[in-house]
Amino acid sequence: MKVLIVIDAQNEFSANGKRPVPDHLATIETIEKKVNRVRKERGFIAWIRHFNKPNESAAFVPGTWGAQFVGSLGPQAGSEREVEFIKDVYGAFTGTEIGSWLQQIGADEVEITGFYTHGCVSTTSREAIMAGFAVYLDINGTASCAITHEVLGDISADEVRRSALLQLANMGAFVYSSVLAQVAF
Repeated sequence: MKVLIVIDAQNEFSANGKRPVPDHLATIETIEKKVNRVRKERGFIAWIRHFNKPNESAAFVPGTWGAQFVGSLGPQAGSEREVEFIKDVYGAFTGTEIGSWLQQIGADEVEITGFYTHGCVSTTSREAIMAGFAVYLDINGTASCAITHEVLGDISADEVRRSALLQLANMGAFVYSSVLAQVAF
């Protein structure tokens, strides 16, 4: 059984957030379509929300607009098939009960969506692979920011995303485009 994992679909990544992502709205639209399909099919959704630690930046602070899920995203009230997990590190499996929850419900595959592809999505994907789950990633359901380094140079947001997805595909994740092909989610 495949479970949808939505990583950090929070306002902080929007144009008005402290960590804006160029393709935020298009990525959110893809995530919303996946969520709607899973809900219609009575599937399971793991909602991951990031909160920074008190000594970290002013982004992702509990109780702020930036830490809230975007629009209507987030677990449906009263749903036993949608669970929220709070993390304060890159990987959703570290310090949460998501691994045991996935085992409890009989999951053997996960589709991971959200933000940043090169950070939390990549780390969670690697954790899922190491835990024995088949991992699926829709290139349209995840996004990154550009990265600049004084020695290594600049890399665009699209190249950051592409590089992270290439690395995950090399590790055994199934990377596809929902625009080009239809998969269960």
